[in-house]
Amino acid sequence: MSIEKYLFDKLPSGKEVTGYVMKNANGMTVDVLTYGLRIRNLLVPNKDGGLTDVILGYDSIDNYLDDYQGTFVGRYANRIGKAKFTIDGTEYQLDKNNNDNSLHGGIEGFSYIVFNVKEIIDGDEPAIVFNYLSPDGDQHFPGNLDVTVTYKLTSDNQLQFTYEGVSDKKTPFNPTNHAFFNIDKDHSETIFDTELKINASYITPVEDDLIPTGEIASVDNTPYDFRISKLLGADMFSKDHSINLCGGFDHNFCVDGEGYREHAVAYCKDTGIELSVWSDMPGVQLYTFNKPPVKMGKNGIIHAPHTSFCLETQFYPDSPNQPSFPFEFLEPGKKFISKTAYKFAVK
Repeated sequence: MSIEKYLFDKLPSGKEVTGYVMKNANGMTVDVLTYGLRIRNLLVPNKDGGLTDVILGYDSIDNYLDDYQGTFVGRYANRIGKAKFTIDGTEYQLDKNNNDNSLHGGIEGFSYIVFNVKEIIDGDEPAIVFNYLSPDGDQHFPGNLDVTVTYKLTSDNQLQFTYEGVSDKKTPFNPTNHAFFNIDKDHSETIFDTELKINASYITPVEDDLIPTGEIASVDNTPYDFRISKLLGADMFSKDHSINLCGGFDHNFCVDGEGYREHAVAYCKDTGIELSVWSDMPGVQLYTFNKPPVKMGKNGIIHAPHTSFCLETQFYPDSPNQPSFPFEFLEPGKKFISKTAYKFAVK
């Protein structure tokens, strides 16, 4: 319906960060920054006939410089144990930016890159195609990786992502979006009363450093059973060791089925907003903003613990080191393509 461009801010280097605002006929609006392809605002229809911003974010660039809010994540979302992996007998040592592990692509992963705008598609279903060439050795990953990401806003209130990648060397690639959602009216309120369903019968248990043990465990009779919708706060403070250690959820769920399918559904009765997450990826990480740094977000709201949740579609954490997990390295010249969507409705 429309796409507007604006100057958001400048990085400390002086490089400009541009924002693009896409809007459809229903008023649904997404504001995307070229810096990490971050979703800064996401306004969706609510039950009162107005719009609710359902995502946390910031008013200036400063707080984004060491934060994953709303960002596109790569080369490898989530954790890689000991920050290393082996391909065909060659070991690759990554930077350790999460204790002894690598997290979300390293110290200067895709979250901290200004992407190029390759194409702007205006109309009833506006879309923007972004591109970045990650050079061989970027964050110590092998291969020149040509990454293309398309953000599309549909006429039926979906924000769709298409992730594409081609490398000239065998390499791991695990992209995701790291939106921090709060679908209630007030982002200073916790997400405890948000209802959540995750279509997953299994999880990947983790050690205390949050690296998977390699086991795939049933959610039966555990706090990780979200197969029937329940309040997020119901089991967030259970006696489960891993949940206590994290201060909430920070766990990978093995989504039932294959192909493009519904991963999870969140609902807030106060706004009537339902968010469903669809993807062709095998897993989804539930994170409940457990121990955030104290920062001021949009509209002067302090980002307190448990005021947002993330549903990150992904390969399972540490898949390059876990032969039993569903994962393949990206082969030279072979195109990676994956799709994820945030679908919004009023119930």
